[in-house]
Amino acid sequence: MHAQVLLLPGWQNSGPDHWQSRWEARYGYTRVQQHDWMRPLRGDWMAQLEEAVLRYRQPCLLVAHSLGCLLVASWAAHSRNTAKVRGALLVAPGDAEREDLRPMLASWAPVTMQALPFSSVLFASRNDPYCSFERASAMATAWGARCIDYGMAGHINADSGLGDWPEGHAHLTQMLETKDDSHGD
Repeated sequence: MHAQVLLLPGWQNSGPDHWQSRWEARYGYTRVQQHDWMRPLRGDWMAQLEEAVLRYRQPCLLVAHSLGCLLVASWAAHSRNTAKVRGALLVAPGDAEREDLRPMLASWAPVTMQALPFSSVLFASRNDPYCSFERASAMATAWGARCIDYGMAGHINADSGLGDWPEGHAHLTQMLETKDDSHGD
């Protein structure tokens, strides 16, 4: 079954050199637009994701980066439409509970630490400036996501020099081709 790929950028959106933007241009995936990329409000972002998921008849596959990962967790804990999501590729979650990030991301703390009702994989970097590897690994465990240690890759964004990030896209392609019977249980 074909799935609609929804791109969920983090705080400040993903610029033109970010792998999410490159995937959008190359593969025609849909970016979920937010009202305010600079001052993200959790409830507002959750409403935008809810509308996006309901817009499509086919199941969705979520591709989240940074704050987008926290969005997936928060949305999944509250939505009645999680059965429409086939899986999630979670990349470099940001930690909204860190003291240096809390003032800009006040509505995002505490981070939702509830199991996702769909299969997911989380890529975590050992030198991410916005989230320690240990914290990202704890999020993956809480969310029921398979955690992939992506080594020293920074925030796994444009600054990481990934280009189109073919390795990440290979994981997405595998998720698209896998019939999801497990729902992450």
